[in-house]
Parts: sequence; C-alpha cells; structure tokens
Amino acid sequence: MTGLGDDGPSAAEPLADPHGDPFLRTRFAVPVRPVTYLRRERLTGHLDQGLRTPLTMVNGAAGAGKTLLVADWAERLDGGPPVAWFTTEAAGDGPGMFWAYLLRALHAVGVPLPDGIGFPADANRVSPALQSRLAAGLSGRERPVVLVLDEFDRVTAPEIAEQLEFVLRHAGPGLRLVLVTRTEPLLPLHRYRAAGELTEIRGAELAFTPDEAAELMELHGLRLPPAAVGALVERTRGWAAGLRLCALAAEQSRDPEGYLEEFEADRSAIADFLLAEVLKRQDAGTQDLLLRVSVLDRFCPGLANALTGRDDAEAVLARLSRDDAFVEHLGHGLYRLHPLFAEILRAHLRVRLPGLEPELHRRAAVWLRRSGRLTEALGHGAAADDWEFTAGALVDDLAIGQFFTGPRSDALAGLFSRMGREGTGPAPELVRAAGRLARRETDAGLTHLHRARHGLAEYDGTADAAAARLCCALLEALAARLAGAPERAEDAARAAGELWEAVPGDLLERHPELTALLLDHLGSARLWAGRFEEARAALSTVADSTPGAATALPRGDSLGRLALIDHLDGWLGRAERRAREALAETERFGLPRAVGSGAGRLVLAAVAVDRDELGQAQALLDTSAEVHPALRDPVLEAGRALTTARLLLARGDPGAALKAVEPEVPADAASPWARGQTALVAAAAHLAEGRAETAAGLLREVPDDQPACAVGAARVRLATGGADAAVRLLDRVRPEGRAGPAVTVRATLVRAQAADEAGDGATARRLVARALAEARRERLRRPFTEAGPWIRRYLGAAPPPAGRGAPGAGPPPRRYEPPPPVVEELSGRERDVLRRLALAMSTEEIAADLYVSVNTVKTHLKNVYRKLSVNRRNEAVRRARELGLL
Repeated sequence: MTGLGDDGPSAAEPLADPHGDPFLRTRFAVPVRPVTYLRRERLTGHLDQGLRTPLTMVNGAAGAGKTLLVADWAERLDGGPPVAWFTTEAAGDGPGMFWAYLLRALHAVGVPLPDGIGFPADANRVSPALQSRLAAGLSGRERPVVLVLDEFDRVTAPEIAEQLEFVLRHAGPGLRLVLVTRTEPLLPLHRYRAAGELTEIRGAELAFTPDEAAELMELHGLRLPPAAVGALVERTRGWAAGLRLCALAAEQSRDPEGYLEEFEADRSAIADFLLAEVLKRQDAGTQDLLLRVSVLDRFCPGLANALTGRDDAEAVLARLSRDDAFVEHLGHGLYRLHPLFAEILRAHLRVRLPGLEPELHRRAAVWLRRSGRLTEALGHGAAADDWEFTAGALVDDLAIGQFFTGPRSDALAGLFSRMGREGTGPAPELVRAAGRLARRETDAGLTHLHRARHGLAEYDGTADAAAARLCCALLEALAARLAGAPERAEDAARAAGELWEAVPGDLLERHPELTALLLDHLGSARLWAGRFEEARAALSTVADSTPGAATALPRGDSLGRLALIDHLDGWLGRAERRAREALAETERFGLPRAVGSGAGRLVLAAVAVDRDELGQAQALLDTSAEVHPALRDPVLEAGRALTTARLLLARGDPGAALKAVEPEVPADAASPWARGQTALVAAAAHLAEGRAETAAGLLREVPDDQPACAVGAARVRLATGGADAAVRLLDRVRPEGRAGPAVTVRATLVRAQAADEAGDGATARRLVARALAEARRERLRRPFTEAGPWIRRYLGAAPPPAGRGAPGAGPPPRRYEPPPPVVEELSGRERDVLRRLALAMSTEEIAADLYVSVNTVKTHLKNVYRKLSVNRRNEAVRRARELGLL
C-alpha cells in the first residue's frame, strides 16, 4: 500500500518511516468520538488551563476515557493553536521511529520544520542534532503548537523521554505538550510541578460522577433511578469503559436495571460479556468474520474478504463500527478491533476452529504480498510457519540486501531466526546463507549457498528465477570478499551483470542497496588484490550514488575504502576528508557505529600516526573495531594490524609491533600490498632492535611496482648500508609523479640521507627543506621522527635563498623556527569552534550555529587557547593555520 489517502506526499515530506514503510496516517488522526460520547465540561475546562503551561498530563487506566477526552478538547480548539496528534501505539518503537513520526505529525498540521533538521533512518536511534534544531525552530514561533502524544505509556525507552524533555525545555512558549498515558512518564515531573508548569488530570478526576454516569446511560437510551446509577458507579468506580460496556449490554436486556445490578466489572466477566453480548448477537457470517480478522492488528475490507472468502466485508465492518461493536474505524478504510475484544476472539477462534489460525496468517501473507506490503506479509508468513513462502517473498522482492544494510536488518534477522530447518528450496537456503554471512560465518554461509545454487541450476528465464539468482550472486560476492577471493568476486559480479536485464526495473529501483552492496563487495575484493584503479572505479560508483538509509552502510564503507586507497598512495588530506565523509554517512542517518564498516576510523587512525598524533590514533583504533560482521574482511583486518604495528613502533615498542603483524590474515589469495607493507613494518621493527640482516631479508616480500612499497624498501636498503641501491630504486620507481606527500616526503628524506652519507651536505639540506615544505601542507610529522639523528643538523636552519649562498653575498640565513607543538590534540568540537572563529563569527553566532550555549562555546575557546599556547582569537587563528589545522 503506497499511502492511506489520495493525496501523495509533497516534495518536502519524508516518503517513508525508518523501516521504509509508508507512514500510517491514522497515527496522526484525531480519534472520532462515538455518537454516545459524553462531553464533560469540567475536564475540558481543566485542559484549557493546559494552554498556559508547557506540559499537560492526562493519566489514567485503560478505558478511562483519556483519549476521547483530549480528542474532543482538541477539536474544540479549531481556529486556535495548531494541534498535532501522534498515537505512539507501536510498542517498542525506538527513538528513530518515534521522532520520525513526531516530525511527520508536526508536518501534517502545517508546522514548518527547521532547514537541515534531518530525518532518522534507524528505528532505534536518532542524531542529537535533531532535537536541538527542532527545539530551536519551535522556540521562534509566534503562537504555540499543541502536540498530543496519545498512548505515551508505550514509550518505555528512557532516551526517548530524555530527548522529548530536552525539546520541551528548550522550545519555550512555542510548544504545549499533552501526554495521554496509563503510567507515570519518564519525565522530571517534580520540576514542572515545583515551577507551576504542569497541568494534571488523573484517574480520580477522569472517573465518572453519578450525574455524568446518568447522562451517559441516557445517551444509550437507559433511564435509571439514582440508586441504580450510584450502585453502578460504585461497582465500576466510574471506569468509562466499564460503564460503556454495561450500557451496551443493558441496552439489549429486557431488564436493564436488573442486568446492571448483576454485572461484575472484572476481566473474566467482561470477557464473558463480550462473547455473550457482542459476538453472539451477530449473525453467523459476521461472527465468522470477527473471529478471522482477530489475527490482524489492523485491516481493510479487502484483506478481511481474503480471510473470509466473502465480498461484503466493507458493509459489515462499516455497520459494526457504527453499532459500536468494538470495531474501530481508523479512517482511510482501515479498521481494528478493540485490543481486549481481539484477544478474546483469538482465544475463542482456537477453541471453535482449531488449526485455522496458521491458515489465516497464510492467507493474509499472500494478500499483503500481492498488495506490495512486504513487511507485513513477512510477519504473517512467519506466523503461519510457511517459510518457503516467507523466504520466497523476500528473495523475489530482491530485499535480501536488507539483511546487511538499512533499518530492517535486525528485524529480518530476528524474524528468520525462527525458521530453523522447516523451509526447503533455494529461497530458504539463500536466506539461511544471508543470515550466516551477516554474522561472518563464511563456511556455513557457503554451504547454504551451494544448496541454493543446486536448486537454481535450472534457470527458467522468469523474473522470479532471475531475482533469486541475482540474490545468489550478491551473496557469492560477499562470501568471496570475506574469504579474500578476488576472482570469485569477479565471477559473481559478471553473473549479476548478466541478470540485470531479466529483473524488473522497478525492483532494482526499489532496492538500491542490492547494487550498492554488490559493487562495494567487488571493489573491496579488488582492493585486496592490489588492483587499486579497478577498486576505485567500483567503490566510486557506490560513493557517488544518491544517499539514502538503505544504502548508508555500503556508501560509508565504499568511502572508507576509497580513503584507504588514498592513504596507501600517500594522500593524507584526501584520505582524511573521505574518511570523515564515511563517518558522516553513518551519522547522517542515525545508524549505530557498530553497523558501520570501521574503515573510516581505521584510516583516520593511520593518518594520525603519520602526523604523530599517537593518542588520537589509539582512540580511533579502539573504536574502529566496532564493525558490521559482514564487512570484517581481510582488507580491514590487514589494515588494522598494520596501523596497530606502526603505532607501536612510533611508541618505541618494536617487539609488540612484530607481534601485531606476525599472524597472517586468513585469505584465499595473497594481497601484494598487504604482504609488502607487513614485511616493511616487520623490517622496521627488526632494524629498531639491531637485526639489520633479518630486515634486509624481508625485502624479498616487498613488491617494487607500488610507490609506497618501493619507498619503504628503499628506506630499509638505506638503513642496511645500501645507499646507492636505495637511490637507484627510487630513480627507477619515481614516486614523485605517482604518489602523495606521505610517500614522496619519505622518498625525499631517503635521498637526503643518502646525500648526507656521501658528504653532500648542501644537497641534503636542500632536500630536507623540500620535504619540510611538502610535509607542512599535510601536517606530516612521522617521517622526520623516523629519519633518525642525522636529520637534526638540517632542521636548525633553512637553506639560503637561491643565488645568495656565497659568503658575503647577503645577510645570514634566517633560522627556521617551527611553531611550538600542540601539547594536546584538539577535540572535534574544539575544531568546529576554531573553524568558525576563523570566519570571524562572534561567540553568540558560534553558539547558535552549533546549537550549544554561549558558556559551552567559551569553555571550548579556553581549551583551544590553552592547547595552542595563545591568548587571543586572532592568535589562535594564525597559530592554527601555521599548524595546518585550518
């Protein structure tokens, strides 16, 4: 189902919730009051007072009349402040889903949302910036918006309550929040009470008085003596639902007063009443319909017809809704049963028609699948234990990539974890393979893939068969990537390419994650093989694709691996920018760090080592371990081992560095760059411990066709007494025209050291100066630390200007005085403040731009001044530019 009405979403509206499903407009609709609803002025007057306080709470037991009371009051505000209604009816909704629906509720009543507020992509988390920007936007309103959160007791996550309280506190007079709840909400109510900023209506106030109960009975056509009404109120304690149940039953009784005297308002009595006085009063066909639709959370007439085999459900449901027979019309052609009534009906269904419930779920699944409502179809298919259908629906829809990326991955894994061994055939085997590979259980995944391939051997040319084979190719590419088997990944990509045209285009458009994942797997396998340009082509296609929640994981991973290629080629600045883009891709859609690839943080750690920012490198390395299991491939494992070893070398622990690179990364095929870089790190560790001969022997493992490896080999040759051989190797490879500063600076220093050893101090000084100039742009420090004691005498003075080097030809050369080092690395937020400082923004403007307080900005500024050893703004900016921080 694409929508709940005729009008489609505007361009400014999000198209779907974080699960990728259409928003259920009924969750934004103010409930309709029944014709027998009794307006109680004492309560609506109390709610009017809530317009003067930030928070109003209507708290009472189930069936206390809370929702209808607030709905009636909201309707009376017509012409007043806008009222946004949001029913938090989905138990267990995470912060992402909660805020996505809340934003949509505000949008539905015309409340403009701040630019750049974003949209949650993960049902279980949301970016902190969203609350800040929403609060800031609401605080500027001329008149408040009334936000009603119905069934707020279903919000059990403390973080949602904290986020909501933050928005309420900072929105000021721009927001009036009304909570309709059965329990005490997780908000600091004591603060609002103490400040006189809370309006409360509780169970005792919601209870019907005898006079109100008498009026309610009269609306149902019952005129009872005061004593009978008093007894009824006493028995029901004024419970609205109990009174209404009694009234509905008494309407049909020959002795209403006698019936009400006998009525017991306990749960079993109400259940007996619902079966005896509601269900059994319907004709046999209507009873059958009610029993069958009880397996559904909500339903439309078409779905009800599918479960009953009839074609008149629309008229029957409309009549039941009009007759208040516990069938609620939600609007837009959707209905639901009263939850208690539905529970009782399901129990009765199992007794009256044993064994029918699974068949009803199966019929619902088929109908929902044909209607394009895949998520609901999968749920009912699983409830029917029909795993061939359920797996087939997922595979035929090309949705198998959602096991790995997008907000549905955890839900899908949980759903199919119940499959066990029941389902047979290619689709269940593909789903089992996906589940195993998503947990990086490669061998088990390949076993299931083999069975699926066997079942798909006979290709009949249909779209469904092509979809299954395309899903198989995706999983083959993933398995090859995890195993470090580049050729198998190429074979899988070729197989996928042959199937594109056989798959309906709308399926591929609906599931962009499949193409993105396939290319990401292929690019990563090529990267392992050392085919950097081919890897860059595949990964760039993913990185340059349209952003979206479904593709956030492969896009972030591709950006991270492109950053890794840049780093291996020596381009630190470019690697850092891409790595930060990779992190932003995950944060942009509110995805948890643990579902990312870790490649971005790993590259940032490697860059930090090259810049001698060792504390920052360690912190980044620690967090880079939080990786989606399906992306923990040999590239990432080798990169982490190498960066860890280089960090340990920088800290003066060559023995630990050797241990870090000693275990070989398991892979079907060897990686030339990983093998070469590992050998170079090991050689450096051996040299540090005085084992020059061992270090020289490792050069056999180093390929000299890659500039970074060739330069590293030249450094080892130089350190083991082969200065001429080192220079010849550099002359042959010529990295200066092929690699970035992290490689070329090291190459220049090798030449400088060779010149120094040959007694050519002038050449050595000139080369060191060139290396310094090139390194400064990238804030590259590590090569100079690695160079050894020989370089110290060349760092003291800059070379004389060209043409003025002869004695007496001019003033003495100016001493080179590098800026003092940063004692402590700046945090990310301190860098944000510093960048805005360079734009001449005031403290207040920085605070507004970052959505923080002025005092917080002042604290960050003090830290920046301290770390940069300055006292004023302009000095901080100048110092930061000298250090390459801007």
